[in-house]
Amino acid sequence: MDTFFTGFLLSLSLCLDIGIVNVAMIDVTLKYGRKAALWMGFGSCFGDLFYAVLALAGMSFLLQFVWVQWLTWLGGGTLLLWLAFKMAREALRDATRAETTHPALPSRRHLFGRGLTLAMASPSSILWFAAVGGTLIAQATDGSWLGTVDFLAGFFIGGVAWTIFITLGAHHGGKTLGTRFQQGCHIVSALLYLYFALLVIRNGYQALA
Repeated sequence: MDTFFTGFLLSLSLCLDIGIVNVAMIDVTLKYGRKAALWMGFGSCFGDLFYAVLALAGMSFLLQFVWVQWLTWLGGGTLLLWLAFKMAREALRDATRAETTHPALPSRRHLFGRGLTLAMASPSSILWFAAVGGTLIAQATDGSWLGTVDFLAGFFIGGVAWTIFITLGAHHGGKTLGTRFQQGCHIVSALLYLYFALLVIRNGYQALA
């Protein structure tokens, strides 16, 4: 259950960064309704899951080397602290959501594919998985198939839960809340990044110091 919960929280820490996927989902919700945004968000969950599997498979081998452990400990912890600072700084600003134009969405397959493409092309997602996700995901399981499936299930469900939340939130209150909604996401994101930064630093200290 701890592995599932870790995967769930890691997924939320990725989703809470106000990037192109979240902006697109909010915009599609306001323009085309909840069902359209849900299909787009569902596609993005599979994009994130694909990166999670790659990070889990690749980093498990690389973390056998001590110099890689030191690099991921110091680099990952530092980057997480920087991301926490960035999110806290954004929460203090009156950030305005970038306007995004969308053509008519002809089918669910198109929406799903667009969400998948956006998730895999998102700069913030690529940065997260390359520098942060690989470290935390590799440390989250005990190497067994059961632990891996448990983690990935939590990771995927976290993405689905966020998709439902942001879609309903945009549908019921996005037009009125505007900047406040984004600022709330930035605050929660900063707290999650800070938590995982402390987790990486603690685990690295226990393993290497």
